[in-house]
Amino acid sequence: MRKAVFFDIDGTILDAVGGIHEISERVRTAMKNLQKAGHLIFIATGRPYAFLQKEILNFGFDGFVLDNGAIATVGDKIIFDKPIPKNLVKKVRDLAVEGNVEYIFESHPYTYCEKGFTAFENFFVRIDANLSEIVRDFDFDKISVSKIECRTERTDTETVDEVYKKILAVQGLTGWADPFHFKTLEIYSAEVSKATGIFKILEYFNIPVENSFAFGDGINDREMISKVGTGLAMGTGKEDLKRSAKYVVPGIHEDGVAVGIEKYILEAD
Repeated sequence: MRKAVFFDIDGTILDAVGGIHEISERVRTAMKNLQKAGHLIFIATGRPYAFLQKEILNFGFDGFVLDNGAIATVGDKIIFDKPIPKNLVKKVRDLAVEGNVEYIFESHPYTYCEKGFTAFENFFVRIDANLSEIVRDFDFDKISVSKIECRTERTDTETVDEVYKKILAVQGLTGWADPFHFKTLEIYSAEVSKATGIFKILEYFNIPVENSFAFGDGINDREMISKVGTGLAMGTGKEDLKRSAKYVVPGIHEDGVAVGIEKYILEAD
């Protein structure tokens, strides 16, 4: 029976911090072998579409779970879109302005960034973001927002932490500070997780949960790892994530994703 396999990006198949900017040949071959066997492969990431590297966009994935599960796509079709309520978006914007930190609004396919936000300009360049999908001139009242990020390059960390605590205290939202990018706060609706988008894709293809697999390493992978049929945590991942997984595979530098595909998916066919 056909299976659906979901992959986190950062720390799972790519690692910008560790110098892995391309999917390794072994991992690439293993993922393509899944498709050759009739299975479906998807990205499940906290990133918005605008922050996907060309390496990811051009690979040939069957779809994407984006913005930590708020958006799910199959091919060019959006099959699920759960924006953050506008009143909550406005609360975050007001707190960010009050606290003098930058913010961006993420959706599909565009990400919206105020003019003059230099911390984000520098960040976009470092992560090889698709700048053509970043809009600098927009009407706040007319955009849909699936995820919000706040960022600063200020060094008064205690003050910034207080600003972030106020934002995270807004009822109906959840989020965390991104450990890979200094002083970036990711904010999502409390109603969604990567698992939300994954289940929408499984429903779309009529694939039972027991035939779903997910690979991840981070905090925002916990729900999908624990709720899919088989969760696989990277050996370099968070310890509590490993406890939620059915299997722990080697880290990204040891082609852990390929090991997991070969041992626990393809060999089981």
